Order: sequence, then C-alpha cells, then structure tokens
Amino acid sequence: MSNTKKKVDIQGDISIHTENILPIIKKWLYSENEIFIRELASNSHDAITKLQKVAVMESLTDIETEGKIQITLDKDKKTITISDNGIGMTSEEVQKYINQIAFSGAEEFIEKYKDKDDQNQVIGHFGLGFYSSFIVSDLVEIKTKSYKKDEPAMHWSCDGTTKFSLKEGNKTTVGTDVILHVNEDCKDYLDEAKLKTLVQKYANFLPIEVKVGEEVANNQNPLWVKQPNEVSDEEYKEFYKTLFPYNQEPLFWIHLNVDYPFNLQGILYFPKLVHELDAKKGKIQLYCQQVYVTDEAKDVVPEFLTLLQGAIDCPEIPLNVSRSYLQNDPYVKKISKHIVKKVADRLNELYKKDREKLESYWEDISPFIKYGMMTNDDFFDKAKELVMFESSEDKVVTLNEYLERNKEKHENKVLYCADKGSQAGYVKLCKDQGLEVLFTHAVIDSHFIQFLESKNSETKFVSVDSELTDFLKEDTDSKDDKKKEEKNPEAEKCVDVFKKALGDDKLDVKVEALKADTIPAMILQPEFVKRMATMSHMSGGMQMPQMDTHQLVINSNNSTIKAVLNLSENKDKQETVKKLCSHIYDLAKLNQKPLTGDDMQTFIQRSNELVAIIAES
Repeated sequence: MSNTKKKVDIQGDISIHTENILPIIKKWLYSENEIFIRELASNSHDAITKLQKVAVMESLTDIETEGKIQITLDKDKKTITISDNGIGMTSEEVQKYINQIAFSGAEEFIEKYKDKDDQNQVIGHFGLGFYSSFIVSDLVEIKTKSYKKDEPAMHWSCDGTTKFSLKEGNKTTVGTDVILHVNEDCKDYLDEAKLKTLVQKYANFLPIEVKVGEEVANNQNPLWVKQPNEVSDEEYKEFYKTLFPYNQEPLFWIHLNVDYPFNLQGILYFPKLVHELDAKKGKIQLYCQQVYVTDEAKDVVPEFLTLLQGAIDCPEIPLNVSRSYLQNDPYVKKISKHIVKKVADRLNELYKKDREKLESYWEDISPFIKYGMMTNDDFFDKAKELVMFESSEDKVVTLNEYLERNKEKHENKVLYCADKGSQAGYVKLCKDQGLEVLFTHAVIDSHFIQFLESKNSETKFVSVDSELTDFLKEDTDSKDDKKKEEKNPEAEKCVDVFKKALGDDKLDVKVEALKADTIPAMILQPEFVKRMATMSHMSGGMQMPQMDTHQLVINSNNSTIKAVLNLSENKDKQETVKKLCSHIYDLAKLNQKPLTGDDMQTFIQRSNELVAIIAES
C-alpha cells in the first residue's frame, strides 16, 4: 500500500463577504468624511465632459452641453443633493457602474470615443468614488436620465448595506441627481457656508460652474491652464493670494506646462521666508484634472524644495492617492526630476537676465539652493555657477568671481566670516589690508563649505580667525632664507614674558610682525577645530568632543607690546606686566567671543586696577 500523499492543485475564486465591503470602504479608503464632495463633484464633471464629447461625436443638436453642477440643501429632510446635467445613465449602466463596486466607466468610455487629445479630460473614478456618499449618509438615492432617447429615467436607492432598489423614475431632464440623507454624526454638513468652503477646497478649479444654493462657489479658472506668455506678473500674484490668502507676496515663480513625456501643469512659488526654518512650512497642492487631491504632496518634489508653495495638476495621479503611491510611482519620480530641472533653469535665467533681482532674493532662497546642491547631483550640476555669498566689498558675488578676483593674493583660498559680530575685528584687519571676505550666515553653511571643498579639492575655505594670510604680515621676502630660519631672540623673549605672566607654559604663543600695528594680539583657532565646534553646537554638543585649541598671536609691531617688553626688564614692575599681559590676552579673546562668568568679573576688576595705575603715573 503506497504512503505517497496526493499533491494539492486547486483553482477557484476567493470568497468575499460582501456585507462587509461598505464598512471597509467607509473606514479605510477615505481618511476624511468631507471627501464625498470631491468624489461626487468629480463624477458630475465626468458626466458633463462625456456628454459634451458624445454631442460632438454623434452630432447631437438638441442636448444642453453647457455643464452645471448644483448642490442643494434641505435641512428639514436632512438631505444634500448634488445635481448635474451630464450624460445620465440607463438601467444597464446603473447596474454596471453603481451596483458593481469599483467598476469605473472611464476606461470603457475613453476606448469607445478614443481621441488622443482629449482622453485625459475624464477623471474616471465613478463607481468606487460614488460610495464615499455612505460616509455621511444613512440612505443614498440616485435619480438619473440618460441622454439616449426612449430610455426611461431610473431611480436607485441603498441604505448602506448590500441591498439596493432600482426602478423607473420620474426625472424629466438629462443628467443625474445624487441625494444624500445625512446621518446624525455628519449633520454639520447641512450648512451652506460649510459646503461652499468644501467646494472651494476640492472643486474650486473645476472648469464647470458649481453652485451651492443660488451662489456660484468655485473659481473655475486655474491660472496654470494658460500659457506662461499669456500671464502677467499681477495675475501670478493674485493667483497666489487665491491659493494662500494669508501669506506675504511671493518672491518669484515657475510655470509648469508639460505634455510630453508626461502631462503636468502647475505654478510653483518661492515664498518670502521670515526665518530659515520657515522652509518647512511650504505647501504644494496636488490636483487631478483640476480636482483637489491633497496638500501633502511632499513626495512629488525633492525634500530640498519643500519650501515651495503652489499647485500641480497631474492627470495620471488618482484622487485617492496614498503616500506610498507617491513615494514609489515612476511617474511621480519623473515629475520630481522635471521640477528640479525647471527650478534650476529658472534660477539660471534670473542669474543671466536679471541678476540684481536674484541677488535681492538670495538671502531667502540660498538655504534651499545649498541643501539641494548637497543632496541632488543633477541640481548641483545645474546650479553650481550661481552660488553667491555676501562680500565684505558690500556686494553679492559668486564663488567663481571671488576666486578669480583674489587669485593673485591667495589662490584657491576663500576667506570667510561666520559671525559678523564676534569676528568684526578680524574682518576689519583683512579689509584694511585689501583682503576680501565672504560672509556665511545660514545654519547650513558650515556643512556647505565642506561640501564645496569635497567637490573641488583645490579650493579651501579658511575662517578669518583661523590663520594669518601672508598679506596680513609684514613682507619679509627681502630677508635671506638662512636668517629666517634662525631663532629670533626678541620673539622668544616675548613668548616667555607672556607665558610666565599668564601662568600657562602649554599656551601656544606665536610672535608675528603684522602690517596693522594697532592690534596688540589676536586669537587664532585651527579651521578643523572651528568646524567641529560648529557641528557640535548644531547637534546639541552631544556627539562630538569639545576642544578649545587656540593660538595667541602677539604683534611685534604694536607699541603696547613693545612697552610691555620694556617693563618686563624692571623687576619692580612685574605685577603690572602680569596684569597687562592678562589684559591683552582677554582683549584678544573678546575680539572672538564674549567673556562670561568669573572671567568677565576678573576682566572688569583688572581694568579698574590698570586705570588706577595709569592715573597715578
């Protein structure tokens, strides 16, 4: 007897408990119950568009083709009626498109009346979208009459279960009425003002008149459908106010109008930022055939462009779009790449044709440009020539302009200042000697300059307080090389005096003959230490070790330093020498950052003592 088991090989249909399908749709398909307005307005728009198409294809002359959508309230009956004068439905079509959940007539209609130029005019979500009605209703009725002659009007009703009623109705005009018997939980929608607000949110730009009661509630004319050369600056600004009524006037904008290899229309605005962190507040409204989908469209644009505001109309994106869809759809990725290109093109256009205007925007837009260059290779390649910095020459310059202008003084080196206040003395020292300094203001700049160095290994950014360029020191080229290598007794004496007075043998002290003889001393901190300190500060000081490595540079050309050295020869003046050296050191530190706590109290006390010594002498 064989013990071999029989292999399993079964085919069949998956069993679905239909009585549970509507609760699933109501709970999971639509995140907000107000979405019923969008879905039903879209269906009405489709019905009207279909009728207009059929009227042309079948040469119908006795059909009203000027589309209208009417929303009517009856508070006593607790009903909301959405009516249209669209194509209507026959008995068979009601059974096909309404009774079969998720069957959409859009594809079938487009196939029948195929026309490449117009196929995207139909939004195509009738069927599943219609069932959003049950989110707010205990009972839904459809009264419809087809445009086809001799077809009777139909009356369909359903209470939200799988049971429905379909019989001949008494509607006399072509079109469809959807009557919602609003449930107790959603009675707030029985208010004309609320419905107008929802129409303006979801159907404001439908190219068909939508009335709530006696008043037209929608705009009907999105600016993005026009060609860019047909739109004035004032129209762009007014449209921005329509989208974002409480925002300041935008800086500039990009008009998107693409029909190949994908369909995309829209207008993206660069808002004026009050603060660098405002970049996170950008909103791009996503539309499908002029029907609002969402304002959470961050995945349609790269992260660095999230400061942008505006509207994008993408016919291929479904109304019930999910975030995972946006993140993974290849079509969305193409849109994102195209937007990057258009942003870079617009910036380059401004740079070449109206640089003064671009310079006036630079402070607002530079953080996102820098972040974009760091995170998107395509954007870096397109935008690298227009990177600008504020200059100590009282103008905005590109990095290339700076390097070219200063190559005779310090080739491939960029002097920069990250803090105008604390580094003002260093900047003045550079300016007095004819050296140009670039200012870095944005939070992102400490990372950005390292990124630029990684892209061009020959270019180095050097903070004004991290090293002394040769142009700040006295010209010693006339001295022979051998003498320069010899020890300088005066310099050694100066170092010894300061180390002894300050009581710190490990302090790094160096003597230099600076061209500016008014400065007795200055603090220099290595570039790598400064950058690590900046990163540590940005990360809350928790991720990187704190280092306070610096060098005290004594200016041998300064009269105060010479006087201190002379006093050091007098044994009776050693206490005064100690106070003077400490004071010079503190003044050098003050030129870099404020003194705090005990250091500040000691400085004040010593200042008073030195004033007294001067007064007595």
